[in-house]
Amino acid sequence: MSEQIDCDIAVIGGGSGGLSVAAGAALMGARTVLVERGRMGGDCLNYGCIPSKALIAAAGHATAWRHTTHLGIRYDEPEVDFAAVMRHVKNTIAGIAPHDSAERFAALGVRILQNEARFTGPDQLVAGNATIRARRIVIATGSSPAIPPIPGLDGIPYLTNETVFDLTERPLHLMILGGGPIGVELAQAFRRLGVRVTLIDRLTCLAREDAELSNLLIDALRDDGVVLHENTEVTQAESSVSGIVLTLRHSDGSVDRIAGSHLLVATGRKPNLDSLDLAKAGIAADARGITVDRRLRSTNRRVFAIGDVTGLSPFTHTAGYHAGVVLKNTLFRLPAAADHGMIPRVTYGDPELAAVGLSEAEARANHGRITILRWPFAENDRARTEGRPEGLVKAIVTPRGRILGATIVGPEAGELIQPWVMAMQKRLGIGAMQALLVPYPNRGEASKRAAGDFYRPKLLSPLTRRVVQFLARFD
Repeated sequence: MSEQIDCDIAVIGGGSGGLSVAAGAALMGARTVLVERGRMGGDCLNYGCIPSKALIAAAGHATAWRHTTHLGIRYDEPEVDFAAVMRHVKNTIAGIAPHDSAERFAALGVRILQNEARFTGPDQLVAGNATIRARRIVIATGSSPAIPPIPGLDGIPYLTNETVFDLTERPLHLMILGGGPIGVELAQAFRRLGVRVTLIDRLTCLAREDAELSNLLIDALRDDGVVLHENTEVTQAESSVSGIVLTLRHSDGSVDRIAGSHLLVATGRKPNLDSLDLAKAGIAADARGITVDRRLRSTNRRVFAIGDVTGLSPFTHTAGYHAGVVLKNTLFRLPAAADHGMIPRVTYGDPELAAVGLSEAEARANHGRITILRWPFAENDRARTEGRPEGLVKAIVTPRGRILGATIVGPEAGELIQPWVMAMQKRLGIGAMQALLVPYPNRGEASKRAAGDFYRPKLLSPLTRRVVQFLARFD
């Protein structure tokens, strides 16, 4: 028999964003239903952030010996038990899974339906044998790997981020399509675990990021032994006796073929929309995702969309941020709006690459006159003590000191970017960064030094010298 459920908020999707909405709504007294057709925790827990960072951690330990000889410490090159590494990945997922489990959210007061949801009207869903009528609906269905239309690709057994962490035997030669953050992170990690890796991108790797700083990470990949083919198109994929063969056409027009044992496709994401029947609810969408306004409302004002399914910013922390915006709108009727110009992003390579706001190229295109501030870690005392002086802090500001963006490349850049994120979110000028009191010795001092460069020309000008000399005449 069918069941009729009436609720205040229905959430479609049990990934990080959907879980945040469901938990917040239930804890604050709203009748809440969550529909999830797959694994609770979504892509981040099961196929994305968590497994990839667990793999990167293992790869980092495997290569740490290379960074100690200049400190007077020598190790033998480690033996990598690949199956044990992948068990570590799975164990990490299993350790976090209870926090995202159906049992935990049921205990919070959320009604969990583990089925596929589709719209049957502006405020109504069907999930299995249940019909759900909700005052507000939140779509948080996430995204899936986007597979490029390469001839022959559909006939070979390729990997994506949803299957690569199921490997138990070390690949002999992993070919990766896509030089974005996922491709770069996994290329370096697998190479450091002893896998031969070739990375192919039709443009340049990490093309969205500041080229000056991203090139330092790309150079690190080459130093690790990753073979890069940038500005290269794959025109054919086929199986062979030994594995998979790709035909490559390079930017100079030359063509060659490479063979590998495994192929990982990491060429982008597509929103999960196909099963929702959005038209029945009057919800507009395109290939990028669901169309939303600044309050994250769809064209059906009862329905909100958050996270990857909007196509706005494909990060787990964006989904969490969206969840907060939606809760303010749905529970308290506050006209909260999302600001996507201040969402940080990190590529977890070695060195890490972290950014917030505009790159130099974007700032020049949008603002004309800008000031570039830099401070290299080679001039940072903590970096010197650790023997890791590579990288720098780079900030872009207006002539009046408004921060337009910042990028950091170096160890723990994802941690070091956070003061810049705070400054931009709170509309603080570069003076706030320059005045920041930082414990010594610390890599964070590089941000303070970079900010100080904004004032250096004025402080060291002839006018300042004359003022100081004039004031020195008085007791």
